[in-house]
Amino acid sequence: MTLHSNFQDETDKSDKPSYFHSPPLDVSVAFPQATPASVFPPSVSDFYQFDDLLSPEEQSLRKKVRAFMEKEVAPIMAEYWEKAEFPFEIVPKLAHLGIAGYTTKGPGCPGLSVTTSAIANAEVARVDASCSTFLLVHSVGMLTIALCGSEEQRQKYLLPLAQLKTIACWALTEPDYGSDASHVNTTATKVEGGWILDGQKRWIGNSTFADVLVVFARNTTTNQINGFIVKKDSPGLTATKIANKIGLRMVQNGDILLKNVFVPDHDRLPGLNSFLDTSKVLDVSRVMVAWQPIGISMGVYDMCLRYLMERKQFGAPLTAFQINQQKLAVMLGNIQAMTLVGWRLCKLYDKGTMTPGHASLGKSWITLRARETVALGRELLGGNGILADFLVAKAFCDLEPIYTYEGTYDINSLVTGREITGIASFKASATSKRSRL
Repeated sequence: MTLHSNFQDETDKSDKPSYFHSPPLDVSVAFPQATPASVFPPSVSDFYQFDDLLSPEEQSLRKKVRAFMEKEVAPIMAEYWEKAEFPFEIVPKLAHLGIAGYTTKGPGCPGLSVTTSAIANAEVARVDASCSTFLLVHSVGMLTIALCGSEEQRQKYLLPLAQLKTIACWALTEPDYGSDASHVNTTATKVEGGWILDGQKRWIGNSTFADVLVVFARNTTTNQINGFIVKKDSPGLTATKIANKIGLRMVQNGDILLKNVFVPDHDRLPGLNSFLDTSKVLDVSRVMVAWQPIGISMGVYDMCLRYLMERKQFGAPLTAFQINQQKLAVMLGNIQAMTLVGWRLCKLYDKGTMTPGHASLGKSWITLRARETVALGRELLGGNGILADFLVAKAFCDLEPIYTYEGTYDINSLVTGREITGIASFKASATSKRSRL
């Protein structure tokens, strides 16, 4: 009783200095033996000199994006990741890179090749996967308007989106259907002058602050999937943040509720009349997503090599120990293989010969190898491997949602399996009646 009272008296004295109220030590003070990721390590993972395969323009953009991410994002990413908030102050600076929209062609849009876009995307993800996801989601929204929208819609929306003066999101996934994405329950009912949208979306990145929401809904007359441009602040539209994520914490994923939301006729996307029409966009996004884990793995390797060279135990740098060198070699080998698979995927797309099986195998296999790579990085950093300050823990967690979105590992494997066997195995076989004997 006395101990409790004394403790309570001490904790009530909030106006006096106390170790209870001391801010945490800066990591560079608390652990001076290794440099935190706020000072990002040099890029050293291109062991097979992949850069030689790139054009001078691609090499130049790669360096430009890398320098931007290391200077502007690396110093603040751990803080925002911990708070699960997005650093909006970097958006105007991102706009100056000129990559918003990536492959999108139209007013003010970069119109980059898939290869160039993928390389830029990987460089963003190398430093921070949340920023990479923010740009990807925004760019997929832009690409949908460019490919499926009218000329009037392209002229109206694309320039401010390319300049990041407005932000887009892409709302397909619903609570009842994730992998089975074509089964959309959100409805679009034709009324005079427009459409009424009713339904719910989940896991939609950027949705809590997006100005332009590309929403997919089932036409109640044709029973086909249609696309719509929904403005933020539309009556009946609400978007709330999904809390308690362990990965991509800076990305503002949201639950979207659409209750009797009116969309005028001029904001229906005329080129999106069935789920098959989404393939125009998904073909590109699957390639781009496959490059995110490549970038994440590059950053983890860069961080681990510097850390092991700086950190000493048993009188020697950690790089001097055989087991650590073996793990670094596995990580480096994975990155070379992932990069070359991703590069080939881009070239197949550019030639027009990429199949769904190609894209699915690339995404599933690359994320699997990336998982192994970041897990090895987590081991190499020991206790600091669970701190976002040294990148690896954050990358470890950020990779998990990427392993799942744009098709889980299993679903993507089945897409490839269908292509090589001719047999679709997505649905469970009909269960036969069990014998009572």
